Amino acid sequence: MSIFTCPVCAEKLGISGNSYICPKNHSFDRAKSGYINLLLSKHVGKTVHGDNKLMVNARRDFLEKGYYAPLKDALCDKVNKHFSGRVLLDAGCGEGYYTSAISDSLENSETATEIYGIDISKIAVESASKRKKNIAFAVASVFHIPVESGACDMLVTMFAPYCAEEYQRVLRENGIMVMAIPSAEHLWELKKAVYDTPYANEVKPYELDGFEFIDSQRITYDMNIDNNEDIMSLFSMTPYYYRTGRTQQERLEKLDHIITKADFEILVYRKK
Repeated sequence: MSIFTCPVCAEKLGISGNSYICPKNHSFDRAKSGYINLLLSKHVGKTVHGDNKLMVNARRDFLEKGYYAPLKDALCDKVNKHFSGRVLLDAGCGEGYYTSAISDSLENSETATEIYGIDISKIAVESASKRKKNIAFAVASVFHIPVESGACDMLVTMFAPYCAEEYQRVLRENGIMVMAIPSAEHLWELKKAVYDTPYANEVKPYELDGFEFIDSQRITYDMNIDNNEDIMSLFSMTPYYYRTGRTQQERLEKLDHIITKADFEILVYRKK
């Protein structure tokens, strides 16, 4: 069984051996690591999209050391609290750190759970597929999700771009969306070390068209990072890395210790 659809004709994809095939015979082979590529060139702009190898490896290395474990644990608690049904989609799954944790937390679920993950970065999806074999991963854009309408009981989105139309389409009636966002003071001390005039993150109003806001949790704590390798990994996995000049980056390269705030919000919605 699969909820994936053909990115060419939108027909349901069936699994035949090592391939996904639709009724119109469009075929997509599974890679050695297990994922499939359902991203069409017309869904990709002229510039490179998705995280590159540097960002994927930096995030993997940083997360594996447990710096964001409080967020991971809180996320799993929210998923277990609100999940009912069978199908969960992680939209913008990255290298699969949170997807895998969710899968582990639902292993004792009373129903047979199907977990899927999509991301526009092929490098990230390949890494995710190597991490966890019982999750169906695909390279795809959150703005063109190759998934049947109404197929998902829950959608999780961790710092990924928000696409209201597609998220509402793939969720069933009364389906649940769990969203994680950086809150106002996230990485404040790191920003102060890099920028002359740091700014707080803008937290937009919680209300979203088509969704009922039902639950939230703010996770705030200090991260004690005592080596430059982890400091640079944290910086490299954020959008700041590519928006920062060489002079500012050099400031960070000289740091071998920093205590910086982690500040997240988990928001839970029900599709109206």
